[in-house]
Amino acid sequence: MNRLIASVGGVGYLRPAPGTWGSLAALVLAYLLLKIGGVTLFVLAFVAVVALAFWSIGSLVARLGEPGPHDPAWVVIDEVAGQWIPLMPVAFGAASNGVAIERLWPGWVAAFLLFRLFDVWKPSVIGWADRRGGASGVILDDLLAGVFAAVGVMILAGLYHGLLMR
Repeated sequence: MNRLIASVGGVGYLRPAPGTWGSLAALVLAYLLLKIGGVTLFVLAFVAVVALAFWSIGSLVARLGEPGPHDPAWVVIDEVAGQWIPLMPVAFGAASNGVAIERLWPGWVAAFLLFRLFDVWKPSVIGWADRRGGASGVILDDLLAGVFAAVGVMILAGLYHGLLMR
């Protein structure tokens, strides 16, 4: 069960670039959650995914041993949690303005590209978190990459709506 959760139903076994596949799966899941239950369901699902990530990865680490400085490629639940963070400003922006989430597609693209950039590059505290090892290291680097990407999404949205749309 831990492997099924950690690999997001087997998505983590897709090649090449399982982390990218995990991020793409996160976009699809986010879209479905937002369409079905709006921002409230999306936020509740985010909390549940983070909790499941800590539980499943923690159990795997306890059973399989320390994953070392890099988490196993097939573990992508952390990508789902991290990818959802930069989608939060997009989801809240759409909801607060009464706009269908599809209309903010540039925000979805920016969230995906920025998250993948920070998740692969691992600058600053993201790299520090990745080197921690254990379940917290596996998960925290993706959550921090998500925060960095969310800031980027908000900056890009501000530039677009504040400067370019005048």
